[in-house]
Amino acid sequence: AFLGPAEVTISSCLNCINVTIKLPTSHFRKNEKLLSLIDIYEDLDYVITLKTSDGEHKRPQEKTTEEMFSTVIEELYPNQNYCVSVTVTASLNKHSIPSAWKCGIAESEPQQDYLTVAVTAAICVLLMLAGALKCMHAGGFVLLQKSLPLSLV
Repeated sequence: AFLGPAEVTISSCLNCINVTIKLPTSHFRKNEKLLSLIDIYEDLDYVITLKTSDGEHKRPQEKTTEEMFSTVIEELYPNQNYCVSVTVTASLNKHSIPSAWKCGIAESEPQQDYLTVAVTAAICVLLMLAGALKCMHAGGFVLLQKSLPLSLV
């Protein structure tokens, strides 16, 4: 029996990507209960293959005893596309189907909240406009108060 494929999702982080792995389901039942691969094998090995523009790189094999878990691949180049595929094997079963490739981009710096930036800029522009109008009013250029000539008073 082949193990896999695992379900893989990735999310970006600062110079890294976070890989969440859900182990494949098994088809074995015991007392009508579907057994997980952890129930059957106790622990499983997994290898993450990282694909970049310059090729594929297999990471060291690791063990898991959890159905779903996350791992972070760090020290990546920012703003570059990375793809990962995960292969799950057991000590008694080396036959495996790798997961589909999942891709994401490692972030370079925390993204600013664009709404906050836009609101702050709008407030600054309004304050500058209000200040300019106040100066023009004080200088007598806006809202001139015309008084009657002295001869008519």
